[in-house]
Amino acid sequence: MADADNAHTAPPGPHGADPAEHPLPRPATPVSDSDGDPHLATEKPTAETSHVERAPSPSAPSATTDSPILATTKSHGHGHAHAHGDPAAELLAASGKRVTVTEEDNRRIRRKTDHVILVILCWVYFLQILDKSVVGYSAVFGLQADTGLVGNQYSFVGSVGYIAQLALQPFSTYLIVTIPPRVLLPAIVFCWGCSLTGMAGAHNYGGLVATRFLLGLFEAACLPLFTIITMNWYRRAEQPTRIAAFYSTNGLATIIGSALVFGLGHIHSSALHSYQIIFLVFGLLTVLSSPLILWKLDNGVTSARFLTPEDRLRGVERLRANQQGTGSNEFKWRQALECFLEPKTYLFVGMTLLLNIGASVTNTFGPLIINGLGFDPYVSSLLNMPFGAVQFGVILLSSWAAYGFKNKGIILLAITVPVVVGCGMLFGLGRGTQYQAPLLVAYYLLGFLFGGNPLIVSWIAGNTAGQTKKSTVMAFYQAASSAGNIIGPLMFQSADKPYYYPGLKATLGVFCALFGIVILQILNLMFLNKLKEKQRVANGKPAKLRDLSMTKHYVQEDEAEGTVEGGDRRQWGENAFADMTDKQNDEFLYVL
Repeated sequence: MADADNAHTAPPGPHGADPAEHPLPRPATPVSDSDGDPHLATEKPTAETSHVERAPSPSAPSATTDSPILATTKSHGHGHAHAHGDPAAELLAASGKRVTVTEEDNRRIRRKTDHVILVILCWVYFLQILDKSVVGYSAVFGLQADTGLVGNQYSFVGSVGYIAQLALQPFSTYLIVTIPPRVLLPAIVFCWGCSLTGMAGAHNYGGLVATRFLLGLFEAACLPLFTIITMNWYRRAEQPTRIAAFYSTNGLATIIGSALVFGLGHIHSSALHSYQIIFLVFGLLTVLSSPLILWKLDNGVTSARFLTPEDRLRGVERLRANQQGTGSNEFKWRQALECFLEPKTYLFVGMTLLLNIGASVTNTFGPLIINGLGFDPYVSSLLNMPFGAVQFGVILLSSWAAYGFKNKGIILLAITVPVVVGCGMLFGLGRGTQYQAPLLVAYYLLGFLFGGNPLIVSWIAGNTAGQTKKSTVMAFYQAASSAGNIIGPLMFQSADKPYYYPGLKATLGVFCALFGIVILQILNLMFLNKLKEKQRVANGKPAKLRDLSMTKHYVQEDEAEGTVEGGDRRQWGENAFADMTDKQNDEFLYVL
């Protein structure tokens, strides 16, 4: 495999001339140390650096051209390939070509990717939300009474899965990097499906805690893995809508789950309680899905069976401007340490923690709040369907707005306002029958908070590079999400029914704090972009770059007049598949 950390290329000469005739000083290029981590170093062209011609414009009839990026790669002169580099770098080095990608090519590859990869992500995330919500659905069918739950035991059953997720995050970080997605994803789906099926045999508090713990344990790597898969398959401009697509199944799971629970709850059996039937049906559906995932999922663009060999090259090329690579199986401790030391990480953690403290209110106690309004269990389950529709709509709308306005932070602030209004209404209104309509409106307003998590995830995804760093920051996200879902239910004590005043008051404070952290992160990312400009200037590059990864339509680097200030036409993106972090790569641009 070619060492992506050591790929060097002679830059093109002025006005497209042969660089051999018009040599230019090289900008900083990555050089690997013995640990495989790239550092910036100024390096002069040597005889070992192979020269190939510049790619022609897209109007040229040839689909492929000799790449100005690709060159003979050697590891410190020893001539051996790096065993754990980005497979995209290996594919490009093996082909010896840099392909031209048109907008038509871009749409075709994206469409094929959506039909396979995005469909899998949506289905599995739908199952995860369905399975995670099953305890809440079952509560209205006598789960607490039949299993002898008292006091805050029901609340702990809802929280113990998140405790398991929190505990597994350090291990999931390593597993996501080192185990191929095609192996890891179907394995965890099968295991959590078995855990949910096993909940049907739980007859007491201990049994419910044990099976719910296992369910959370096997789900722990799901969202981080999904996010990294999205980053490795899609352009940065496409990532928010794809993350929103699978995240929006949260709402669909609420709608469909409510309908299924309504139907399954009418099944009368002398051997099984209604909630046990629900556990069995949902669990077996998940178990049966795992072999289908194994059959259809591919590890990455470079090995996609649904793409032709030529389209695999085009698929890699269209991701170059991301500056995020397509994955690596080597766990790099320096990248993990960099993630630990960055303020950016902890601002994302704070956002996630606070948002999920609020989200847990509806996840765990939503059906109980509706039931407290005086409706029977069957009507209570159906009243969650409009709430699911709100979730579905808000997730898609907020991600579309973030894509259109190119600013996720502002949209995140905007969708928090209806949530604060809903919490205030639940706090101020009574619980009598005359308040049923406004209470339902208040509860549905809380659904706006579900637009927050996909925005935060896509915000993290767009501002992180380096495979180990991606996995580490997503472990931070999942840990904060789990912690929020542990803390949230504990704020709502059973003694506070049906008003839950202390919990609602605390939730209002949480969302006010969220406002402040989002604003701080926006300012931090603006500051980091200023530092990047200084870093580029210090390395002999122009300060300003145009972010081609965020354009609505695909623009190949060679097509982009004004990619950099002053019409500089040197090739950019040679670090894109070197598994460099966003901090190491001076061509990385942070998105707000």
